[in-house]
Amino acid sequence: MPTRVLETSNPREPPADSMTASELRQRPRPTDAPPQTKTSPEIANPALDPKIKHPSGEAKYGRLRSYLRALTFSIYFGTGILAVHLSQFLGAPLYFVNRQFYDAYMSLTKASFGLLITTMTQWWAPTIIRISGDASVAGQLSLTPDGRVQCNFPERMVLIANHQIYTDWLYLWWVGYTNVPEMHGHIFIILKESLKWIPIVGPGCMFIGFIFMSRKMAVDRPRLAHRLEKLKMRHTGPDGESYLDPMWLLLFPEGTNLSGNGRKKSASWAEKTGLKDAQHVMLPRSTGMYFCLTELKGTVDYVYDCTVAYEGVPRGGYGEDYFTLSSTFFQGRPPKSVNFYWRRFALADIPLENQEEFDKWLRERWYEKDELMEQYVSTGRFPANGAGIKGHLETEVKTQYWWEFIKIYMLVGTFGLFFNIILKAVRLIVRVR
Repeated sequence: MPTRVLETSNPREPPADSMTASELRQRPRPTDAPPQTKTSPEIANPALDPKIKHPSGEAKYGRLRSYLRALTFSIYFGTGILAVHLSQFLGAPLYFVNRQFYDAYMSLTKASFGLLITTMTQWWAPTIIRISGDASVAGQLSLTPDGRVQCNFPERMVLIANHQIYTDWLYLWWVGYTNVPEMHGHIFIILKESLKWIPIVGPGCMFIGFIFMSRKMAVDRPRLAHRLEKLKMRHTGPDGESYLDPMWLLLFPEGTNLSGNGRKKSASWAEKTGLKDAQHVMLPRSTGMYFCLTELKGTVDYVYDCTVAYEGVPRGGYGEDYFTLSSTFFQGRPPKSVNFYWRRFALADIPLENQEEFDKWLRERWYEKDELMEQYVSTGRFPANGAGIKGHLETEVKTQYWWEFIKIYMLVGTFGLFFNIILKAVRLIVRVR
């Protein structure tokens, strides 16, 4: 579909680096909230309840076609991830030859996986991406002539976001692909330690430098410090100039995706500590992010914040109950739109001298997110772009060229070709003798 810039009825632009959410706080919340969605007692998942209208409408595909889509999806994803993982194993000996070559090679395998999840979303779960941001990101979001969004974010930053459902990281990884320069090969994500033991996926994430956390800071601090030390390591180029490797560090300060159980825990913690609770997000945990920022200080200039919302999730509902793997990729019911609202904060303006002050700062940003989410739930839109482009940018998750999926298999294919040439040469030598 062609990319569009949606004009809004409100042409006012907030002052530079101001928070649109502060204006939202002045707007009274609706006193009579719409009734919350209720499911049948026998069916805990609204996506499976025939009495509940799905945000994306009726399933586009019947049972047989859904099975066929699941089969083709499994084949594509399975062969793609096997190709990426095999190429990682084949390149592993580079670790003992040259660490910089090894890291550069593994970033190629990371980019291959980024292409895999981008193309799988493009083909099996196409959706509109609607983007806006405040004045702090003016000039960093634009459209290409062929209808793709182009981001001009820095090569090194910490990226934080509210965690709505499991696909958040997928769409944010795609943002790295849209960046100039491309960053989908340089993204780093902090994951739950239990994911380390998933076959293929766990070892694959270790190869590309993802960070596993047990959520016990006493245990996590040494391993996190070790990984961050590598991410802030300086190198010397041929011209004698020092440089840092590109890096996007993705953090979800809430710790897990939004759910009924998570909201209850967040509300309980707010009541216990005397804090104000949020409606649409969970209160963030500051310890891990504080440690990351203090360790990376001097090597990163900005924290980029993305507020994420999925179209159609009712007030009081949870996206994970509607946009399941089956619903999104097999039944043809992905979100009608995924909405991003971007903000940027200079690290120099963030209080890192004291963790209590940082905890307060982060919590205020999350209250602002909650106000942004309230506007989205009430109106179906985040605030329009604060400066530069008017309205909202609309595009789809897609690659620039249709044939880019071939890159997923190029590394392992190159190894196969090289091995085949060597094998033929050896056979020829043996015959001559």
